[in-house]
Amino acid sequence: MASPVTTQAVRPLDTLRFDTLGPPQLMTVVSEHLRLLGAQAADTAPGTGPAGRAVLSGEDFAPVQARTTWASPGTGINDEATVQAATGIMTVHGRRDGDPRGLGVDYASVATGVLTVQGLLAGLLAQARGGDAPADVTTSAQRAGLLAVSQYLAASGADEGEAAELAPGGPPFVSSEGLLFELETLDPGAWAAFWRALGAPPEAIRAGWRPFQFRYATACAPFPQVLHTTARAHPWQRILQAASVSGAEVCALRTLAERAVEYEGAPPWSVDLLRPGRTHPVSAPSPERPLAGLTVLEAGRRIQAPLAAHLLGLLGADVIRIEPPGGDPLRGMPPACSGVSARWLALNRGKQAAEVDIKAPAGRRLLREMATEADVFLHNWAPGKAAELGLDADDFASVNPALVYAYTSGWAGRLSDAPMGTDFMVQARTGVGEAVRPDGETPAPSLMTLLDVLGGLLGTEAVLAGLLLRERTGHGVRVGSSLLGAADTLTTPFLGRAARGEGPRQPAGFRRPLPTADGWVAPSDTCAAAAAAYDLRDLPTDDALRQLRAHGLTATRVTTDLSALHDDPRFAGSISRDAHGAPAVPDPWSFT
Repeated sequence: MASPVTTQAVRPLDTLRFDTLGPPQLMTVVSEHLRLLGAQAADTAPGTGPAGRAVLSGEDFAPVQARTTWASPGTGINDEATVQAATGIMTVHGRRDGDPRGLGVDYASVATGVLTVQGLLAGLLAQARGGDAPADVTTSAQRAGLLAVSQYLAASGADEGEAAELAPGGPPFVSSEGLLFELETLDPGAWAAFWRALGAPPEAIRAGWRPFQFRYATACAPFPQVLHTTARAHPWQRILQAASVSGAEVCALRTLAERAVEYEGAPPWSVDLLRPGRTHPVSAPSPERPLAGLTVLEAGRRIQAPLAAHLLGLLGADVIRIEPPGGDPLRGMPPACSGVSARWLALNRGKQAAEVDIKAPAGRRLLREMATEADVFLHNWAPGKAAELGLDADDFASVNPALVYAYTSGWAGRLSDAPMGTDFMVQARTGVGEAVRPDGETPAPSLMTLLDVLGGLLGTEAVLAGLLLRERTGHGVRVGSSLLGAADTLTTPFLGRAARGEGPRQPAGFRRPLPTADGWVAPSDTCAAAAAAYDLRDLPTDDALRQLRAHGLTATRVTTDLSALHDDPRFAGSISRDAHGAPAVPDPWSFT
């Protein structure tokens, strides 16, 4: 292999080439991201089979092959619709509406594509670090779907019930002109002040805060209906004024056509070289743990950055979580398993923790000292906070020129009029709220944390690309990813249709499960129209599935109770429990 300091790479995959073959739903993101990272396409070919394949190779690297499938053989899971149904995505997304509903976007497929690229990058990184390279990495949409619902699954297996009611309801709100809008605040005082400014009843304001606050965790928000009525009584300008005086933020739902006009086609992440620096000597990785011997410092909040670091830990890195004095308050977020938040465990199990007061000069000095022995520093602080604290990429580069500095943000500084960079606000601003609902339904951001999870996956992909570029050049690297990048990755096909003046949304009734006497079944996308002709409401679910299959139609049972996934034969042996007793989903890749 060429010496890292003599390799003239500007992008992580410069001088490499790739071949891809397989279903476009699974492989399009793979091909596009490999190209954006610098690899040249030797051959790409569509396919209709159940699996995709990607191979990365170059003069300095042995080939690494990724195999991508929908699910394990014999499960009856064979496309996006059946993955969403089986893994519980339909049920979590449907909580706001009261029954399972499929996402109009190919969420599991896109996540699988990103995971596939992660596996390929990890394999190359293991080689660049002098370890035995895995010859093959396997991913599946089934495992991507389980990862997407891992927080909700963990909560379903907790020792106690949810902190807020699981019942239909939630944003968006509607102004008197009929304008749909999303509301965001993390402050109960701002929440109360906003609604007081609009004249909402005090008891409704008090009752509404808890379900609104916990909607990130429960994927629903059954607050009093009178809050919707209150919003509908005021014009948009009055609502904007109430937000301004209260400190809350509002965002009108944008259409896909509006987003298409401003969409610039930017990559979902940035990977930029910094100054030269010597990498730390570490133990050689193994094929199963390609990041073994690397250290990640993670100063993350909520979902996006913690998930990115969690995946780096699954790949073998030692992750040290930087928490405020007294520890992360989200450790106590209900429901709990053995006294620890089940949702927190889903993102943070296996990490070490160090309490550091970054508001104090001594704490910031300590963090910079810790960074001298680290390979990655990862955070998702508010815009400008890192520079204000003296903890930006240049500050860390002065003490560790070989560091990969990673920032997972909301907007990546790409939109001048961006609201608060949270999942649901980004969904509202970018047209995701329209894309996830088929034609004929009112646009509404999903209350499942779609972009936080996909943004975390992109953050991991960016860090792996940065680490590989560091090994190839001897330079430190700054990488960035964002929820905006996640939104654009998810909606690229819709934006293309909108730009051409075509109807961007899926047709009415798209991915709507069919009710049975005791549950729901979801036909595959290609069989949906034929399956809808059968009335299955009086049949038990197993009989309904047999009837559809007897007519040559593919369908699967919709998982309506996530705790039942433990015993579901479609996931035999996949879901385990951690040391606290919390449900744990399988690693999304297998290396051989």
